[in-house]
Amino acid sequence: MSAFSAIGEEREIDRNEYTPEIEPQPTWCPGCGDFGVLKALKGALPEVGRTPEETLLVTGIGCSGKLNSYLDSYGFHTIHGRSLPVARAAKLANPGVEVVAAGGDGDGYGIGGNHFMHTARENHDMTYVVFNNEIFGLTKGQTSPTSPKGHKSKTQPHGSAKSPIRPLSLSLTSGASFVARTAAVNPNQAQRILKEAMEHDGFAHIDFLTQCPTWNKDAKQYVPYTDINESDDYDFDPTNRADAQEPMRETEDKLYEGEVLTGVYYRDDERPSYQQEKQQIGEMPDEPLAERYFDDDYEWERSYDSFIDKHK
Repeated sequence: MSAFSAIGEEREIDRNEYTPEIEPQPTWCPGCGDFGVLKALKGALPEVGRTPEETLLVTGIGCSGKLNSYLDSYGFHTIHGRSLPVARAAKLANPGVEVVAAGGDGDGYGIGGNHFMHTARENHDMTYVVFNNEIFGLTKGQTSPTSPKGHKSKTQPHGSAKSPIRPLSLSLTSGASFVARTAAVNPNQAQRILKEAMEHDGFAHIDFLTQCPTWNKDAKQYVPYTDINESDDYDFDPTNRADAQEPMRETEDKLYEGEVLTGVYYRDDERPSYQQEKQQIGEMPDEPLAERYFDDDYEWERSYDSFIDKHK
């Protein structure tokens, strides 16, 4: 039995299956990096063997929130900064679904920053793609958590007095078991990293640089870029947490100096996911919650009853 009959079905999957039958006209601006995320995602999902019926895309508010309108899969458009708690709940209820959460740098590192840290700390099994364009785009160009110090905007006309957040370092110190950065201008690498992230068991965070030609002309196109995993100038072990810290720090510094470094910075394939740890201590059933209610004879449970029974 399966919550979705398609789960577990092995067949060849075409990327065009992820294009809606009646394809909406994207409202992203011409030249927007968000098109690159959509293209990479459509390419990576078939490579990991996932059909649209096996995929859930959860988005927040912002230009990135339009992603599930252009990807034919299950989708949930949450409120600002809340894509991760919804995605976590969906994965816990139905572990067989490929869960991808997406949000912008304001959505994910600003109002949703608390969810980001704790989802990484708990190592929930999902992929989190943050569209990082260093600006609030949908609301027309306000300073975001990744805007560089001195950047002038509608909310900071004299220049931002704050240093930008360090998303890779924050992800690592919070406990993410897969940390990477890619860019919309590097479609082959973006698709590869997305594939690796979805195949990873645990919380996979991708800081995806997406140029905003309308509201953040300072960032330009994020070129030229260097893949740290292929460059001879960078020699480190991405499975070693301590080794990963220095290239992350350098990557975050150099972005604002005009040099774009990308690649997979850290991965821990041995650490159990949150779901696995909960099962090990007996606090999560082996049978997914979503599958229980496909049995006509199954008696619905209420968490209230379980709570009362434990405290009698």
